[in-house]
Amino acid sequence: MNPSKQKGTAWESLIVGYLREHHDPTTHRNVQMGAKDIGDIAGYYLHALEAKAEKEIKLPSYIAQANREAVNAGEPFGCAVVKRRMKGVADGYVVRDVATDVRLMNRLRDAEALLEEYAFEAWLEHDAHHREAA
Repeated sequence: MNPSKQKGTAWESLIVGYLREHHDPTTHRNVQMGAKDIGDIAGYYLHALEAKAEKEIKLPSYIAQANREAVNAGEPFGCAVVKRRMKGVADGYVVRDVATDVRLMNRLRDAEALLEEYAFEAWLEHDAHHREAA
C-alpha cells in the first residue's frame, strides 16, 4: 500500500473510532463501489461522509465528491471530514456547502418545532441536554 493510501486509511479509521464513541456505535468504513461510490464512512446520521487527509486542502472537489456520494448512498446530506494537520479527529473540519448546510438546519429546526409542539417536556429536556456553547 502506498503511503498516501495508508494515511487516508488511518484517518478513516480514526474517524470511525471517534464516531463509534461519540455518535453511533455501528459506524463503519464502506467498501469502495467504483463509479457509484457511497462515501468512505457510513453511520454519520443522514450523511455520506468523505474522509480527506491531504497536505493540500481542496474544498471544492471534496464537497462535490461528498454530494455525489450522498446521492449514490441515498442520503440527504454529504460532507467531507478533513484532517487538520498535527491535530486529532475532534479538531478536524466537517465541511459542506452552504446549500447543504441550510437544508440540514431547516430539517433540524422543523424537527425541533414538531417536538416542541407535540411533546413540550421532552423538547425542554432535549434542548437542555444539547445546549452547550461552542
